[in-house]
Amino acid sequence: MNQKWEIIYYETRQDNSPIRNFIQNLDAKTRNKIADVLDLLEEFGILVGPPHSKKVSSTPLWELRILGSDNIRIFYVAVVNRKFLLLHAFQKKKQKTDAREIKTAINRLADYELHLKTGT
Repeated sequence: MNQKWEIIYYETRQDNSPIRNFIQNLDAKTRNKIADVLDLLEEFGILVGPPHSKKVSSTPLWELRILGSDNIRIFYVAVVNRKFLLLHAFQKKKQKTDAREIKTAINRLADYELHLKTGT
């Protein structure tokens, strides 16, 4: 049996997890859908593809797609040692993803990488 991937959540310097907070504020049905897709990501890792995951063009990001009326999206990246870092979660309201949502994830990735380098 293959080793599962680990899911880690971005945390601010104050140990706050915006992704966990976002998910906790959703209804139980949507939280269960998210848990199911995260289970797929843990089990199949980088092999998870459409319709659950797709690359965000011109970025290092991948997008987890929680299908249904809520249209939840979670941006993530693969990091060392079979881990995925969840960076940003939001409800997609338009056909095209808002650039601000992508920028939020990119900024959090930069913060995460800086934290790794400096240990602060």
